[in-house]
Amino acid sequence: MRKLLPLLGTHSHAGGRSALTCRFRCGDACFQEVPNTSDNEYVGDVIAGVLSRRSALRAAAVVTVASAAGGAVVLGGAPEAQAHPGHGHKPADGARGLRFAPVAPNTADQVTVPSGYGQNVVIRWGEPILRGAPAFDAENQTAEAQAGQFGYNNDFLSLLPLRGEYGKQVLVANHEYTDEVLMFRGYDAENPTREQVEIAWAAHGLSVVVVQEERRTGKLTPVSRHYLNRRLHTTSEFELTGPAAGSALVRTSADPEGRTVLGTLNNCAGGTTPWGTTLHGEENFNQYFANGSSETDKRYGMVAGASERKWERFDKRFDLAQEPNESHRFGWVVELDPYDPQSTPRKRTALGRFKHEAAQPRLTADGRPVVYMGDDERFDYFYKFVSSKRMMKGSSRRAREHNLTLLDEGTLYVAKLTGDSPAAEIDGTGKLPNDGEFDGSGTWIPLATAGPDGAVSHVPGMTAEEVFVFTRLAGDKVGATKMDRPEDVEPSPRTGRVYVALTNNKDRGKAGKAPADEANPRNANKHGQVLELAEHWDDPSSDGFAWRLFLVAGDPDDPATYFAGYPKEKVSPISCPDNVAFDPHGNLWISTDGNQLGSHDGLFGVATHGERRGELKQFLTVPKGAETCGPIIQDRRVLVAVQHPGEVDGASVENPASAWPDGPGKIVRPSVVAVWRTDGRDIGV
Repeated sequence: MRKLLPLLGTHSHAGGRSALTCRFRCGDACFQEVPNTSDNEYVGDVIAGVLSRRSALRAAAVVTVASAAGGAVVLGGAPEAQAHPGHGHKPADGARGLRFAPVAPNTADQVTVPSGYGQNVVIRWGEPILRGAPAFDAENQTAEAQAGQFGYNNDFLSLLPLRGEYGKQVLVANHEYTDEVLMFRGYDAENPTREQVEIAWAAHGLSVVVVQEERRTGKLTPVSRHYLNRRLHTTSEFELTGPAAGSALVRTSADPEGRTVLGTLNNCAGGTTPWGTTLHGEENFNQYFANGSSETDKRYGMVAGASERKWERFDKRFDLAQEPNESHRFGWVVELDPYDPQSTPRKRTALGRFKHEAAQPRLTADGRPVVYMGDDERFDYFYKFVSSKRMMKGSSRRAREHNLTLLDEGTLYVAKLTGDSPAAEIDGTGKLPNDGEFDGSGTWIPLATAGPDGAVSHVPGMTAEEVFVFTRLAGDKVGATKMDRPEDVEPSPRTGRVYVALTNNKDRGKAGKAPADEANPRNANKHGQVLELAEHWDDPSSDGFAWRLFLVAGDPDDPATYFAGYPKEKVSPISCPDNVAFDPHGNLWISTDGNQLGSHDGLFGVATHGERRGELKQFLTVPKGAETCGPIIQDRRVLVAVQHPGEVDGASVENPASAWPDGPGKIVRPSVVAVWRTDGRDIGV
């Protein structure tokens, strides 16, 4: 019997998060009233007339749903048809790409990796990356210095090639939020100073930094003051583009034309486009604004009083009583061209406004981008955007200029899921229904379409501009499915199947809240799940899809867990899936946030196909109080962003909870870590 570690202290917050994390990361979102008070039907209400999974398998051995265009979506490879280890033979060492000894759950204050693997800290908070930026000095930090240094709380990472410079790559990082109590000695939360606030402004945003690889290992080191290196923060200029740009809903006294925004906030996960740009989701932006009062403010979680950081004292744009439209200029997907240090990043309004966890595109057969996105809130939705324009191949100036318009025209959709099991079989415990899977079909409901001559709403009672600015309300009106915090959404580059990380939802099944349903099958869900969705491979722009739960996370000894049918005694425990990424072998890698099983958060790899489908193995754990973010899995290297180390209740600069990464007596610093095999071979083979 597997023994899990005792819980780390007393956790009353979502998942295993500390109160400090909830306070600074999302403004205690889980302790506010759920913003979604709509009465949308849940999955169990819409199963009538749908064939059961088992009947469909007996009839055709696949699941098919008809799209609105008459095409078929196929989601095959059910557990009943798979030969797993122990069912006849036992392949050696694991799925290709996952052949490593799994790291055991632990509470070590370090990054723990498998035997035979090495690691290095690539870059830390405060390291200078721009010309003229000074070395980091935690006791004498200034806003001017921070504006030229690597930002705080690194999250999403993208690693892009750099032609013509041997061994160099371009690293792009999000900086989600700041932990002022861990940054400033003697920090007074009720009376922050202007200097502290301006340092925090400069520590948010995005970093672009060229890194040099060491060919003998997987080690990466930053190239300081490279001409591509860049910092974008809370006072940098960003351009609003697409259907909501210039709308009266986004105009302010400082920007009466509604097209130029200062800053990007709470950038969580993101995506890398086939045309060489990066996408950055603005997530818990609501927490930075004070004095919210409108119904739309409430739907987006704005507080009625002062904000946690008190920024409104130093810039009126953070006071909604003075600038009611300023918050409408956040909650977008930002597109950045990391190869052009003079370019202005663009906030793509055609992709809708909500708490964007991420945005990862794929292409249709005719070359149009499709972007999948999750809204990280209890009982909120997941979306996709289908561009009406085709990507132009090549690196010519004409191609690059054209491709930088791809995300301004197209249709925004929200998902509605239908379960295929009787409601009586979904009892809220996580017990599998009689057909052996949580699964069903779904439709993408169109919300609005943006074109070259304007935009059209598909939601009765809302204009197109309202749909794009108040996308959550549009999802409410059309009856989208309430999910358990949809976070990162990633399409497989091999199969086209889309994987959605659903982190947790402590309010599922509470009085007055949506009950468990087939896509969200556990009440008081503290461990989360991963949903697998299949559209037609040649037409990801179709309206129909099939879905099933690929993983139902938690202690494998708990009957309310599921690992794609793989023997549960052969998998690692996992809790609170957050970010997802694919390796070159088609395995899904999952980072966690808020592990509720007593161990530190970590990174896990799981096979998505073949006889080992569902085999899940832990690759690393992160230090005390930290979260694993931004995973990148290359042939010879794994990168992770170690976010908020030491973020434990009661911790401060004077009373640190972690000594990572530089040891006792040094300030705790969020950092990026690279991991590689010490024998020089590929990861997991």
